[in-house]
Amino acid sequence: AGTRRVDFAPTYAPPPAPRTPRGARRRPQRSPPRSKRAKVESEPVTLETLFQAGSISKPVTALAALHFVEAGKWSLDENINDKLRSWKLPENDFTKEQKVTLRRLLSHSAGTTVHGFPGYAVDAPMPTLVQVLEGAAPANTGPVRVDLVPGTKTRYSGGGTSIVQLMMVDQLQKPFPQVMRETVLKPLGMTSSSYEQPLPPALAARTATGTYASGKSVTGRWHVYPEMAAAGLWTTPSELARVALEVSSAKAGKSQRVLSKAMTQQMLTRQSERFGLGFQVEPGTDRFWHGGSDEGFQAAFMAFSDTGSGVVVMANSDNGFLLFDRLIASVAAEYGLTAFKPEPVSPSAQVDVRMRLKGVDTALAWYTAKHREGMKGLESGDLNQLGYRLLADGKGADAVRVFEANVKLFPTDANAYDSLGEAQLQLGQKDAAIASYKKSLALDAGNANAVKVLGKLGVPTGK
Repeated sequence: AGTRRVDFAPTYAPPPAPRTPRGARRRPQRSPPRSKRAKVESEPVTLETLFQAGSISKPVTALAALHFVEAGKWSLDENINDKLRSWKLPENDFTKEQKVTLRRLLSHSAGTTVHGFPGYAVDAPMPTLVQVLEGAAPANTGPVRVDLVPGTKTRYSGGGTSIVQLMMVDQLQKPFPQVMRETVLKPLGMTSSSYEQPLPPALAARTATGTYASGKSVTGRWHVYPEMAAAGLWTTPSELARVALEVSSAKAGKSQRVLSKAMTQQMLTRQSERFGLGFQVEPGTDRFWHGGSDEGFQAAFMAFSDTGSGVVVMANSDNGFLLFDRLIASVAAEYGLTAFKPEPVSPSAQVDVRMRLKGVDTALAWYTAKHREGMKGLESGDLNQLGYRLLADGKGADAVRVFEANVKLFPTDANAYDSLGEAQLQLGQKDAAIASYKKSLALDAGNANAVKVLGKLGVPTGK
């Protein structure tokens, strides 16, 4: 609940639902003093500038995991607990017959929880990966557990990818950044890319500064992600494009630097509702893609495996995603990527632009009218995103109006009520916030954030 957007969007990654759990929403940070921001804001982006790839870290991790499947270190379909050493995924009624496997983790069908991660401020206490998986302090997300029968449903889970990270470290007895450097990054010539968190000084000096939708810089320039496999890759668009080229070459049998032709074909074959092994894939086409977002960063990756054509776009702004569809469509037109079918401008982008140009009332009137007309592509995250940007800009009253409109239009969305409750609390509307959190919990009994907040407000929930 309470997310401004997801790690992907329809054109270049999975459909929006489900939304990031409330515990994983990025919170607005105070910007550094103006004297420290001026130099950073005046530095131009170059081909050597490093960006956080966000969730595009996941399919790159999948390349390494599949490499060791072929090497016989582990298999795609054995119980992942058989390979975990330093921690075990708790078994429960959901795992009695169907087990969590690497195949299911890489295709987001393992039934694991925790959609995404907010990362940690550079000066904040840093949890170990086991603490992240347990949801133990100082981790800022809930425990990773199984609450669906594995293999029965596709549900995006950064928590699941973190299990993969721990399994690889346990089995190979090497730090995860070293595993990725030796297995994928170095073989593909990605010499400036790294999964190190935080980055060493030499690479840190080349990074862009993460920027919130309000234009404020992320405190400390960026967040740190111990969930490296899920969100930890630093890279450039040019180097990330090498991944697309390698996957295309391997599929054609022209390269085996990471994977064989057979394994690459399996990677690009749909294993669950929307995913192959790591990438999202589209049956009947050769398109594979993923999107990503870290604190103040956005990225999009889309490629066509038969031709090696594609595009990578990276932005050091939470507003980056508003431009990605149009940028990708322009690249496709310029280079004649006939396999790419541009989507209409997303409702999320349209309502955002209207709010910027004509204000909240005009934006809400337009969105409400389109909802009444049954416009395709509308979902609760569109207004949720707007609401959080208004909160970040200090416009709490307008944010509450947006969140109130959201729950009216999407009355069964627990996340929308959770977000409304957060905004109401910020305005001191305690009774209204309690009602919103109670409604969220009624719609989603597993909303741990609602339980936590209601507990702090002295409201018993019986959990």
